[in-house]
Amino acid sequence: MFKSLEDLSKYYLVLHPRMATLIISRCPNGRDNVMPASWVTPLSEEPPSLGVAIDRESYTFECIEYSKEFTVNVPSHDKIELVYNLGTISGRDVDKVSRFGLKLIRGRKVSVSVWSDAIGVIECIVEKSVDVGEVRFYIGRVVDVYVVPELMSRWGWDFTKTNIPLHGWGRTFYLVGRRYVVLRRTK
Repeated sequence: MFKSLEDLSKYYLVLHPRMATLIISRCPNGRDNVMPASWVTPLSEEPPSLGVAIDRESYTFECIEYSKEFTVNVPSHDKIELVYNLGTISGRDVDKVSRFGLKLIRGRKVSVSVWSDAIGVIECIVEKSVDVGEVRFYIGRVVDVYVVPELMSRWGWDFTKTNIPLHGWGRTFYLVGRRYVVLRRTK
């Protein structure tokens, strides 16, 4: 019935698609860097914490190590091409903010900027980190979160008004489709 994946290192495809976000960090040169990331996960409600896996060879790794802060910015579905293109070059080589004409504003509780076109933002301060293979997994304490209010209901994103990009693999993205509500718990 089941078939093993030929390449065990591609195990994560079983967990995709995942929400595509933009991680913004402050770099040693004083500039902000923007990196698409889908390996972002909630960890705890109390204290509010999230985790993000960042490749240790990436420029974002250098920047988060420097600033010990980052913001998670949620793009809307109409920004899929921008999200993809931001991941095709390194901030080490080019100022991505200028190159892509991104409008950044000050974070409310961190020194790192946020993307003004995001539909949701989570500001984080690094609490801990752990090296796992080629990545450093950062545990961020959530210090602020804000959204475009008309796009969010008390249950999360209102997909009748917006959609969010889900990253499949490489250049493939998906959008949230049908909704299914379980009416009651089975006893």
